[in-house]
Amino acid sequence: MGLAGPETVGQSQVTLLPLLNESDPRYDDVDGHWPEIPERSPCVAGIIPVIYYSVLLSLGLPVNLLTTVALARLATRTRKPSYHYLLALTVSDIVTQVVIVFVGFLLQGAVLARQVPQAVVRTANILEFAANHASVWIAVLFTVDRYNALCRPLRHRATSSPGRTHREIATVLSTALLTGIPFYWWLDVWRDADPPSTMDKLLKWAHCLIVYFIPCNVFLVTNSAIILRLRKRSQRGLQPWVSKSTAILLGVTSLFALLWAPRICVMLYHLYVAPVHRDWRVHLALDIANMVAMLNTAVNFGLYCFISKTFRATVRQVIHNAHLSCTLKSQPEDTVVELVLKSVGAEL
Repeated sequence: MGLAGPETVGQSQVTLLPLLNESDPRYDDVDGHWPEIPERSPCVAGIIPVIYYSVLLSLGLPVNLLTTVALARLATRTRKPSYHYLLALTVSDIVTQVVIVFVGFLLQGAVLARQVPQAVVRTANILEFAANHASVWIAVLFTVDRYNALCRPLRHRATSSPGRTHREIATVLSTALLTGIPFYWWLDVWRDADPPSTMDKLLKWAHCLIVYFIPCNVFLVTNSAIILRLRKRSQRGLQPWVSKSTAILLGVTSLFALLWAPRICVMLYHLYVAPVHRDWRVHLALDIANMVAMLNTAVNFGLYCFISKTFRATVRQVIHNAHLSCTLKSQPEDTVVELVLKSVGAEL
């Protein structure tokens, strides 16, 4: 699979690790260290990933849908580019949860127990990597927009518009789909017992560069420029003004860099030091790293609520309207008119 592979959650039965036995001649030269195991490394995480991804999907998907509705209202009401970028980012997170967490980890890994045709698995790889690339690079677009708004305000006001924002988002989505196509040939790290081929190295390095190293460099440069700009304002005696969008930007990019770092480190360790197929510790480390990375698709809602009072008020309004709609459907017609009048009177 693109990010974890079916082996992560497909083994509900934990394989017990062998104990070192001094009387066993196989371990005569072993001084308290694990020997090299020729067979496939056991999945020591057992059923924990299945439970984790089930909880992540059952909580994260509804939260992201609520975030989508709230951001769509704010984008329509204010026409600010920031809300359009955040809306696109949330939709990309939803697609990532459906394609990677549900289809990849749970459906193919746990439910179908890896009994999936290879062509289907490889086609799913394209969708997984495309969704992942779209989510990351929309965050890059958002970062560049905030940089221009703070460091080049006149140019940003002259060129910024909803139409331009939509074209940029459409370009990123199209490019993400194209960049996902080469990952049709992505090798399953859980069954890759042979030394990595040139194609395998190229794909894994492309994955690390596209989803982490290049975006993080952009985040580092732009966020540093933004912080320096605010610091200069403070030194001049001006009040350093940090907008909600800028605060959200710093939070989103910092969380991404923190949550995705373990996966990238383990992926490179697998490529050059010890393969997942042969070392149960690397197997376990990649399981944990994948779970941490997928947490990135569900944490932005809490970040938005913590920073933005406007977002919190919009979420409350969305929930209130949904509750009112469900209440009206279950009430007689006369009661419905009364509830509507009360709701209108309360808003006035």
